[in-house]
Amino acid sequence: MRTADIRPAIDAALVRRLVDTQFPQWAGAPLELLDPAGSDHVIYRLGEGLAVRLPRHADAIGQARKEAEWLPRLAAHLPLAIPAPVGVGEPGFGYPWPWAVSRWLEGEVATVEALADSSEAAVELAEFLTALQGFAPEELPAVEARGDLVIRPLADRDHATRAAMAKVGGAFDTAAMTELWDAALSAPGWGRPPVWVHGDFHTGNLLVDGGRLSAVIDFGGLGVGDPACDLMIAFTLMSARSRAAFRAALGVDDATWTRGRGWALATGLNAYTHYAAVDPRVAVQTTRQITEALVG
Repeated sequence: MRTADIRPAIDAALVRRLVDTQFPQWAGAPLELLDPAGSDHVIYRLGEGLAVRLPRHADAIGQARKEAEWLPRLAAHLPLAIPAPVGVGEPGFGYPWPWAVSRWLEGEVATVEALADSSEAAVELAEFLTALQGFAPEELPAVEARGDLVIRPLADRDHATRAAMAKVGGAFDTAAMTELWDAALSAPGWGRPPVWVHGDFHTGNLLVDGGRLSAVIDFGGLGVGDPACDLMIAFTLMSARSRAAFRAALGVDDATWTRGRGWALATGLNAYTHYAAVDPRVAVQTTRQITEALVG
């Protein structure tokens, strides 16, 4: 079996054995499955103050070590809380990949219902991205040499995105999707030095506590490249009014905004074709993402 096809069985008994043998200081601490979690990881709360994240599939297996290396360095530079890794676990008991333990972040996953019309939240997210893009520019040349930290250009998604357009049939306006995708690919590229990006900046990776944005999570896509990829949040979370406030606060030019709409379309179609049929929650989220990207 190819590594890409492996889907290890992950349950509380496995997590208990991994934690107790590799991190005996937390042996016996209560485990609670977080459901729903993301598509990349199974997540358990460990005691009151920790979270255990285990990759579900091979595409996520480098995330634990990447986050352990970079998130402690990023934390002091960002205006919202981010995960604080405390350990990277090793394969064991039939589980094949590295896994992570980090501090538990309080809060609930952000929702469109709560924040879509909040220009205040939109500006906070713009400020977060501005801070992230400005992180440690002196290290960028060395970082660019590492394949795990380079964000691939939008054009690399061309074949898969056009195939997804054909696959979704009449669920969305094919002509409008094609027009947007062609425009995104033909828009002028990012002509400045690459910057740090979250890489998976959508509603499911934002936490809210007490009605306010409190944290950004899941930095598995962290890298350097074209910041247009992080504009996805404008189409997963925001309304037209808050989106305008976000764009103004971030100072996004027309070409970058068009590429950002392309990123939202491509990632939305990818998630829709893979998960919408089996997960109604994903169906609703990705339908909104694609629709809002087409609106602009």
